[in-house]
Amino acid sequence: MPPTTSRRAAATAARRAQIIAASIATIAELGYRRTTFGRIAERGGLSSTRLISYHFASKDDLVAAVVADIFTSINEFLIDRAREDPATRPLQNPPDTVQRPRNSSGADELRAYITGVVAFVDAHRVRMRALQSIFAAVHDEPRNAAAYSPDTDRGVLGHIEDILRHGQARGEFRAFDTFTMAAAIQRSLGGLPLLLQTKPDLDLRDYATELVTLFDLATRHPNHKPDR
Repeated sequence: MPPTTSRRAAATAARRAQIIAASIATIAELGYRRTTFGRIAERGGLSSTRLISYHFASKDDLVAAVVADIFTSINEFLIDRAREDPATRPLQNPPDTVQRPRNSSGADELRAYITGVVAFVDAHRVRMRALQSIFAAVHDEPRNAAAYSPDTDRGVLGHIEDILRHGQARGEFRAFDTFTMAAAIQRSLGGLPLLLQTKPDLDLRDYATELVTLFDLATRHPNHKPDR
């Protein structure tokens, strides 16, 4: 690739990242409905809203990029945690990554997922407030649905279902509907940004511990003896 083309691509990526970061901060502060290109330009220090519309065709297009960016950052966070806790499984493995043997139990994978997501929420509260506002707008106004694809939610639920089926196949987990259980787990995590508005001093480590215990009791097979 010629140097000029490479520099142009890098500049474009940097500008898009700047706009997405400003959008996240604006949505987190003002909410989805009050967020406009003008507000984003002001927050991001952009000279004109045309800089935004050059890279994003509409608000829906921009917000879809925001959602994708947040979920990518969650995935990267889980990948980093896997270096310390091998039971952690990312939502998606990076391209050209050698698949590691699946040596962890379903219970450990579920614990790692719950504690990992709670840790991400704790470390990225602005990002999660923005995501919560987007989800609320999609729920309240179906015309905003173009800003968020249900495929994203299905992907996350499918990831949890895979963990649950793994535990069932090993005889660790009892028989239950994996979609229903996955939805209960994910909604207890997805609602955390709103819960933090209700109780800002909530101890998230304790919250994660209680969730792990709750879903261990909910999923555990009564006859299974944990590995020692």
